[in-house]
Amino acid sequence: MTNFADRPKSKVGGVNKYTWIPVAVVLVPALATLGKLSWTSSILMGVPLAMISLFIPIDAAYICRFAPLGKAQMWRIIVTHFAAAQVLSLLWMLIAGPFSRALAYIPQLHGIDRDFAPDRWIVYLTGCFFYVISVAYHYVAMAQDAARAVEMQVMQTSVLARDAELRALRAQINPHFLFNSLNSISALTSIDGARAREMCLLLADFLRLTLGMGEKTVIPFSEELDLLEKFMAIEKVRFGARLRMEEKIDDEAKRCIIPALLLQPLLENAVSHGIASMEDGGMIRLEASVRDGRLAILVENDRDEEAPVRKRNGVGLKNVRSRLEARYGKEATFRAEADEEKFRVTMSLPAEYALAESTPAEPGPTKLARAENAAAEIGSARSGEPK
Repeated sequence: MTNFADRPKSKVGGVNKYTWIPVAVVLVPALATLGKLSWTSSILMGVPLAMISLFIPIDAAYICRFAPLGKAQMWRIIVTHFAAAQVLSLLWMLIAGPFSRALAYIPQLHGIDRDFAPDRWIVYLTGCFFYVISVAYHYVAMAQDAARAVEMQVMQTSVLARDAELRALRAQINPHFLFNSLNSISALTSIDGARAREMCLLLADFLRLTLGMGEKTVIPFSEELDLLEKFMAIEKVRFGARLRMEEKIDDEAKRCIIPALLLQPLLENAVSHGIASMEDGGMIRLEASVRDGRLAILVENDRDEEAPVRKRNGVGLKNVRSRLEARYGKEATFRAEADEEKFRVTMSLPAEYALAESTPAEPGPTKLARAENAAAEIGSARSGEPK
């Protein structure tokens, strides 16, 4: 738990400069009514003494720290405060004696020391009462500080748990994709070594790009599109002309920021469980637009309802849904549905923008063309290797 010394705005130990006023309100009438002093003498005597009494709440605060409720035995706390009240009140009363004698040198107040001498008990009792009030105030302040510290700790724990969940969910993405890619490379090795090597190079390029993100939790939509380009280049090696893709992204959507690698699992799901099961291949459609302050995303792929059902564990869709819930809560929606020919995922989340403007995305009707170019560039870099 956070220590009291670590709280910059703790009330414990703090004494307002006007704290002496209620003491004067009690002390002056007591001297005038219970003692022998006149109202004028009581005011001239009581107000300065009330100002001097500020050392009582200051000392009470430190004693409360020394004997906190719930951490020490009650009898020890009572004995400690009883002794402190006697000592501080007695000290205040002893200060009042020389002060009254000093006032007696004023001609108009001659004899005030003799009149005040039998009434010093009033100062003593007022000091005890003031000490008790100060102790009560500081214990309440300490309880409020402790409650705020617990509340802050709960909030920090909640934030840390949410961040850990997001990191764990994100950590699932690359191993899941890597597992599928290595299976594909293994299958290609026995039938087409050149394509297997090309896929290895593309996979390395994709992993390099994801590792370059470091600890980024969100990235511009345009950077996510670059990641999808690398991913589609890998899948293009595997499926060739069977894999087609259409893209319709608004310029404003490209400037939005989204959780890193949010869309890649959806495209991977579309390829693995949609296009891969179709003999003639199919189309993947990616659309994104901003309307009324919300970013709407659609990922749709062709499917063959009569194709054999592929074994799946649903990691990709569950991961995306969980990451949206962890980051946006009820502010985001996620829906997956299938019909006879299509499988589509729709998402809606708050449109957020980076502080710095993102670089404009390159023009082009489809992501597939960029994927083919990336695959060709890496393929040509392998000098002397057969296509």
